[in-house]
Amino acid sequence: MRMLPSLLLCGLAAPAIAQPPPADQARDGAVALQARRQGRLLPLPEIERRVVPTMRDAQYIGFDLEMPSGIYTLKFLKKGAVIWVDVDGRTGQILGRTGR
Repeated sequence: MRMLPSLLLCGLAAPAIAQPPPADQARDGAVALQARRQGRLLPLPEIERRVVPTMRDAQYIGFDLEMPSGIYTLKFLKKGAVIWVDVDGRTGQILGRTGR
């Protein structure tokens, strides 16, 4: 009987995994890739090299990229609080920070 709940959970998760990303998300990805190839947007590793070392004692947990503005939002965790750092994807300049 233990197998039934596991199978049900797998069945619920499968449709979420199999679905393609929403159209606007796919379009934003294509726009970001084109901007990166044309040199209008810094690559994520470059942004990370500039920002992550400035966030002492915080764990880097990921990023978002807003298109067409080209704003990277890097997310950090420090003492249970989430900190967001907004970075201009064209220049690498930190625009702002929220959280502690």
